Amino acid sequence: MLTASRAGTRLRTALEGKDHHADRRPARVALALGLPTAWGATALTYKLVCPLAQQDGFGARIVTGAVFFAVGTGLMLHVRWALLRELRQARRTAGAVRSALLRPLPARIGGLATAAVQLSADRAAAVGGDLYEVIATDKGVRVVMGDVRGHGPAAIGTVAAVLGCFREAVHDEAELAWVLRRLDRALARHLRERARSQSPVPGAHPEGGPAPDSPVAEEFVTVLLLEIRRDGEVLALNCGHPWPYLLTADGGVRLLCDAEPLPPLGPFPLPAELPATDCGSLLPGEALFLHTDGVQDARDAHGRFFALPAVLAEAVRTRPLTARSVLRAVFAQLLRHTRGRPADDVTLLVLGNDGCRVGHQPGPAVARPVT
Repeated sequence: MLTASRAGTRLRTALEGKDHHADRRPARVALALGLPTAWGATALTYKLVCPLAQQDGFGARIVTGAVFFAVGTGLMLHVRWALLRELRQARRTAGAVRSALLRPLPARIGGLATAAVQLSADRAAAVGGDLYEVIATDKGVRVVMGDVRGHGPAAIGTVAAVLGCFREAVHDEAELAWVLRRLDRALARHLRERARSQSPVPGAHPEGGPAPDSPVAEEFVTVLLLEIRRDGEVLALNCGHPWPYLLTADGGVRLLCDAEPLPPLGPFPLPAELPATDCGSLLPGEALFLHTDGVQDARDAHGRFFALPAVLAEAVRTRPLTARSVLRAVFAQLLRHTRGRPADDVTLLVLGNDGCRVGHQPGPAVARPVT
């Protein structure tokens, strides 16, 4: 298990750029400064020392122009090389951040076949405001999918706070309701710290939540929690997130549940009682398709929404039906619909029951009464 502290360490390491290239930085700095200096010195020496540069003849002007053109070309190539080097470094850092937050899922987790893909609306960012995780526990396989309001570094920080808490809570808590309560507390702490760091008056909000006029006060996270037990029973707690689709063995596509979700985490407190919704069973040959609202809200050039149920119905007709085949079919249609540029972050996650027993027995969970 990757604990929150270990995830934070990996994230800090990625953001600080502490990689195996660190020992080459003095040489890179010398090269970055030395080449422009050498090119500039060459041009200045030619202009001041070379007799040809002092002449006004046509031939002398051609030679002088050629020299300065070569110097300018060299400088532009050097700048291009430096920018490409920084871009490669930024991509390595973004990849490290992505692996620390949204770890690649193995092909199987706790007896379920898995496949997932995430695409940020910001083409310069490797991680957006969507989050997901699948973890096998002694209660079965527990899943989270969420969507943080907004994009950018603030959204990434919220994703890190929620995922770090989830990765620990799912092993500690016997009830799904207590996992959700811990996520709610972790989000509240994170937003308080953000509000405190952004407040012009130090210590303005040490205990309570963000001030009503603070941008942080408007932050929220939609969260869907699933627990798929060893017998295939599916329990859910939904805070403002789209319900997943159930893909049946006979090619059917329907919503897993039609119950009214709770409000998203952040603006409102959780109710005193949090009974998990019984969503039936995930039988052998069936699969769950989870997604963020960036999928169903995606539009084409004419403003038409992405027809997700119809695309899923077409995908399940493909045989053999696997989690990866469904994911590839839907993702390809989504990219075609949006011309590869969705307006919002999109995340797809498929969990398939191909007949193996779900879950494993890593150790006892801590039982608590659910209020």
